[in-house]
Formats: sequence, structure tokens, C-alpha cells
Amino acid sequence: MSRLDRSLIADLPPFQGLNPRELDDMIGQARALRIAKEQPVFEQELEAHSFFLLLDGHVRVVKTTADGDDVIVRYISPGELMGIANALGITSYPASAIAVTDCVVLAWPSSLWSKFASSYPSFGANAYKTIGSRLQDAHARVIEMSTEQVDRRVAHALLKLVKQTGRKTDEGFLIDFPLSRQDIAEMTGTRLHTVSRLLSAWEEEGLVRSGRQKVTVVEPHRLLLLAEGRVPKASG
Repeated sequence: MSRLDRSLIADLPPFQGLNPRELDDMIGQARALRIAKEQPVFEQELEAHSFFLLLDGHVRVVKTTADGDDVIVRYISPGELMGIANALGITSYPASAIAVTDCVVLAWPSSLWSKFASSYPSFGANAYKTIGSRLQDAHARVIEMSTEQVDRRVAHALLKLVKQTGRKTDEGFLIDFPLSRQDIAEMTGTRLHTVSRLLSAWEEEGLVRSGRQKVTVVEPHRLLLLAEGRVPKASG
């Protein structure tokens, strides 16, 4: 493959503040990889040999529990780092990353992480800001799981995905990657039939539209009110 160009990363959040020489150094040590839909970028508990930047596509991060249940931890959008186990002081991946669509990623050997973080302080600061944000998200989800009713958890999850990837259409805001009802169940710690019941009720009320792995939020403000517990929950 021909040499990668710094324009691939120059405008992305993790690389803000780097000068052209620094960008050239980083991109010069990256490999571009294509990951087919539903294939792993990396797998839970395997050696964290590389860290990655998603250039194109969407990735879901899945944690398999000791009981064998899959929990979707988060979705990764273009421009985000992933697989940064070294930044957490661990040597294996704590979860798996699966391509939701065909993806293009950049990969660097994990051995370069400490060099990049120390040599390019703005990159290190941006990366650790990402880690902090994800930890806050994780804490918020723990609280949601512990204290909120299922309908509020599902509403919060859909609104978060709209904020992350929503694309305006004539019907509302389309979550712009394949999203099944099972995926929503795994995001929110609930069961498939509960999610199906909720989405069917919300469709009748005009809050959402859902089809084959497609979800559109028609009334985001009303869904937000429901997420915050300010309207009666959907019947069903």
C-alpha cells in the first residue's frame, strides 16, 4: 500500500494540536486495514498488540461476561481511538470490537503508545480526555442500570446514538448504522421481548420508527422527556 498521508488524521480530535512533522511521524508508522462487516477489529482477553483509529464505518464494543452474556459497552464512530489498552495499564483487550459495517482503521503497534503520548503531549492529552469521557459514560450507565426503569434506559440509549450518529431525514433522525432490537437489549441490560414491546408502543405513539435494523427517532424532545421521567412511561 502507498504511503499514508497526514491529511487522513490532521482534522481528527485525537490529533488536534500536532504540527505537520508530528502528524507525518505518526501516520508514517500506521497501517491501514479494512475490516469486513461483523468481523473483529480485536478480541476480548487477547494480547493488546495494537491500538486503532476508526477512519470509516462504525464499530460496536462488546464485553462478554463470566456468565457468557454479551453487553454492548459503546459504539465507536469515525475519528475515535479504540483498543488503547496500554493507556489503561493493561496488556490484553478488556472487550471485543466488532465491525457494524465495512470499516477502515489505522493500526499502530501498542509499543508505540508510550512514545507517542510522551513525545506529543497534545496527542496524549486528547487521548486521556477520551478515556475520561468514556469512564464518565460507564459510570452514568451503571447508575442508569441500577436506578432507572427499562423504558428510560432504552430512551437514553437511543438518544445517545442519535447524538453520536444521527442523520436528519424526512421522518426524523436516523441512527446511521445497522441497529437491531437485540443490540438495543444488549446496550441496556434488558431482554429482547422488552425492547420489542417498548419500540412497538413508541411507534404507535409516533416517537420512533423502526424497520429491519434501522431506527429513526421521530420525536427526540418527547423521547428526552420520557428518558428523564417527565412523562408517563409507554404502555404495553
